[in-house]
Amino acid sequence: MITKKAKGKGRTGASKFLETLMGGPLSLGAALSGLRESDQRSLAEFAKVLGVSRSHLCDIEQGRRSVSPERAARFAQALDQSEAQFVRLALQDQIRGAGLKLTVEVKAA
Repeated sequence: MITKKAKGKGRTGASKFLETLMGGPLSLGAALSGLRESDQRSLAEFAKVLGVSRSHLCDIEQGRRSVSPERAARFAQALDQSEAQFVRLALQDQIRGAGLKLTVEVKAA
C-alpha cells in the first residue's frame, strides 16, 4: 500500500515492495485498487469518495484511462494519502504509456 503523507521522498519502500510482489511497476490504478480492496469498499462507494463514476474508476484501475497529475493529487487528498506518490504514479503511468524508458521522481517544492 502507499504510505500516508510521505514528504517528497520519491519512491517509498512500500512502493518498491509492491512492485516486487506484483512482478512489475506499480501503477496509480493498481494502488487505488489495492486501497479500495484493503478498505473492503465497492467500486461504486470508492468512486463516490474520489468524485468519479464507477465505470471511470474501473477504467483507471484496469489501466484503460490515465489520470492527470492534478486529479491524482485530488485523489490523494480525498484518501489521506501522499500527494507526491499519487502524482508520481500518474506521471509514471503516462511515461510508460508513451513507451519511454524513464523513471519519474517527485519532490516537494
